[in-house]
Amino acid sequence: PLEMSAKRPVPFLRQVVPVRKKVQRDPRFDDLSGEYKPEIFMKTYSFLDSIKKQEKEMVQKQLKKCRNMEQKEKLQRLLNRMTQQEQAQKKQQKLRERELSLKRQQRELAKQGKKPFFLKKSEKRKLELAEKYAELKRSGKLESFLNKKRKRNAIKDKRHLPSQKNL
Repeated sequence: PLEMSAKRPVPFLRQVVPVRKKVQRDPRFDDLSGEYKPEIFMKTYSFLDSIKKQEKEMVQKQLKKCRNMEQKEKLQRLLNRMTQQEQAQKKQQKLRERELSLKRQQRELAKQGKKPFFLKKSEKRKLELAEKYAELKRSGKLESFLNKKRKRNAIKDKRHLPSQKNL
């Protein structure tokens, strides 16, 4: 090691003992964490669903008991968020199941000796819309949904029309 005089003070920026820098890693982009597979993830963390259900029930009880308006509003927002997350998760699960069933069908056709046929994104979207239409028709909410859609499209069309000022 380099010997230095003890009579002179150590420079301010000199590192006497080298410090090992901590290497931070993001598990989303790191190969060490493995590959993300939604099926395995859902199976591993399925116990969280029951916990979420209990929490939702607890929030509902608190909402019924609560008298403070601010607190009630907060709880209502929390409950809405929980239900929306639940619905989104169900939607994702349905989509995954649909894709798996399509894959199974393709495998069966391949076993029979036929050429595999893969749907385009647009065709998948059409199938999804048809399923949504059937679901709305079954539940009786089809008319209100179509009315909302018409209003939304009318607003979009108005926005693209030239305004009165420009004429």
